Amino acid sequence: MIFDMDGVLVDSFTVMYEAFAIAYKEVVGDGPAPFDEYRLHLGRYFPDIMRIMGLPLEMEEPFVRESYRLAPQVPVFDGIVELLVTLRVRRLKLAVATGKSGPRARSLLDQLGLLPFFDHVIGSDEIAHPKPAPDIVEHALDLMGIPPEQAIMVGDAPTDIASAHGAGVTSAGALWALSDTSGLLAAEPAVVLRRPGDLLSLCPSVPRRLTID
Repeated sequence: MIFDMDGVLVDSFTVMYEAFAIAYKEVVGDGPAPFDEYRLHLGRYFPDIMRIMGLPLEMEEPFVRESYRLAPQVPVFDGIVELLVTLRVRRLKLAVATGKSGPRARSLLDQLGLLPFFDHVIGSDEIAHPKPAPDIVEHALDLMGIPPEQAIMVGDAPTDIASAHGAGVTSAGALWALSDTSGLLAAEPAVVLRRPGDLLSLCPSVPRRLTID
């Protein structure tokens, strides 16, 4: 099981928007930060978003700084801890494949108490081509020793679904953080999840123990 992080495991959008606004003001100057356009590219690696939007790459340093500072304000979505506990009981291998950098993702998950659930946490700075390329999902599969047909990628952005499709794994669209689901649904995830617990129906239950009289 491979998870995107922001919008799937944690509700980091308010913190991301605040960090983006501060970085924009410091580097670009006064005026409204272009949140609407920024929102369209969530799920991508931050430097890639800056290139797409034509914004200075120098925004990354204050954005990352503020993201670390504000990290304690990030909540975990309801139902996520229970889901992860159940998946671990069912002996599934779990990984995170995120648009964040690896160190920042691991730091946030560690602060929130989620890091021990995952076998691997992979950031976009740790592969050659970030989402929507399949590299990050393929790397997760390699690390876990799992073939694509036995894996599911859970994401809330079209880039997550594209990455899953490219890697040949089942794509699952997570809707619980989205007010507008049209973009995600247009990416054609194989499965749609309205709440974290919906994922359990796609996973094998605990193997039965054999008893011998």
